[in-house]
Amino acid sequence: MSGAVLLPHWPAVGGVRALFTLRAGGVSRPPYDAFNLAAHVGDEPDAVALNRQCLRRQQALPGEPLWLEQVHGTHVVDADRARGDAAAQGAPRGDAAVSRQPGTVLAVLVADCLPVLLAACDGSAVAVAHAGWRGLAGGVLEATVAALAGHAPLQAWLGPAIGAARFEVGPEVLAAFVAHDGAARAAFTPNASGRWQCDLRALAHARLTALGVTSIHVDPSCCYDEPRRFYSYRRDGATGRMAALIWLQPVQSTEAACGSTR
Repeated sequence: MSGAVLLPHWPAVGGVRALFTLRAGGVSRPPYDAFNLAAHVGDEPDAVALNRQCLRRQQALPGEPLWLEQVHGTHVVDADRARGDAAAQGAPRGDAAVSRQPGTVLAVLVADCLPVLLAACDGSAVAVAHAGWRGLAGGVLEATVAALAGHAPLQAWLGPAIGAARFEVGPEVLAAFVAHDGAARAAFTPNASGRWQCDLRALAHARLTALGVTSIHVDPSCCYDEPRRFYSYRRDGATGRMAALIWLQPVQSTEAACGSTR
């Protein structure tokens, strides 16, 4: 068994490691086939445990990822503090996490929502955020960047998510973003049903730019359109979850430069 992964395409930063899991290579049975890493979607617990064990072994993770109880909110977990409490108290509740300590593996689970990885360009801190439309509108990226205060400049990677052509939303979603920033309307395209096609990546990019993050790197993959590679809740309903992970490892040098790109 070998779980497939995608490596973020962004400037290398000494001491920072990151990856995004794909659905192939695990032991979960349909409809969670095959490399499901979520314990809350109805999959067999033993299968999830084996998939997580495979992930840790094959990717040489320095520890078990800090799996969050995600609620589509904006709370950011300090993973360095939570790591010692996780075994006793269960998964911490939140939709983002930060770490400044080598060996703390951050993770969010997704199946259409946008995973966002953040790293300080000097390798001093990392963060991960689960940016569905509710969390994005509510300010999960603002909260995550604030939790990294003192570690600028930052670079960001926006991972696979549902594409705008597949993400139809109602007027309440448009209203939630326009209330924050009128320019957000540009990320919504009206469709023939009187609803809107929403571009999550464009919304996240704009918010990160407003926060002063200029080195932003984007994977354009649409989870909905590639069923062999990605889980998609909108496409399948009952399905598994992929994980975006980032962590710090000790290295000889953490010097690196961050470029700026769309």
